[in-house]
Amino acid sequence: QVQLVESGGGLVQAGDSLRLSCVASGRTFSSYYMGWFRQAPGKEREFVALISWTGGRTAYADSVKGRFDISRDNAKNTVYLQMNSLKPEDTAAYYCVADPSSRWSPFKGTSDYPFWGRGTQVTVSS
Repeated sequence: QVQLVESGGGLVQAGDSLRLSCVASGRTFSSYYMGWFRQAPGKEREFVALISWTGGRTAYADSVKGRFDISRDNAKNTVYLQMNSLKPEDTAAYYCVADPSSRWSPFKGTSDYPFWGRGTQVTVSS
C-alpha cells in the first residue's frame, strides 16, 4: 500500500507557472512508476504525465507536452509536476498516481492505477 498526498495547487493567471508536489508514504517509492492525472468539471479524468522508477523515462499527454515537466526525488518520496505557460483549459483537479507494475505503459486508463491521491485544485484565469 502507498498513500499519496498532493500539494501546490492554486489560482493563477494564464501564462503563469505552478509546481505540484506529491509525497508518498512507504519504503518502496522508488519501485513505483509515478504520474499525474487531471479532471476538469464535467469531463472525464485524463492522463497528464508519467515518470519511470529512476526518472529515465517520461511520457506526457499531447495537451501538456512542452509546457509541463514531471520529475521525482526518490530520497524524498516525492514526485513533482512543473507546469509552465498555464492556460485556462489546464483548470482541473490534479491527482497523483502510483503504479506498481513492472511494465512501462504510460497511457493506461484510470482503472489501471491502484493508488491515487485526493487531488489538488489548479485554477487558471484568463
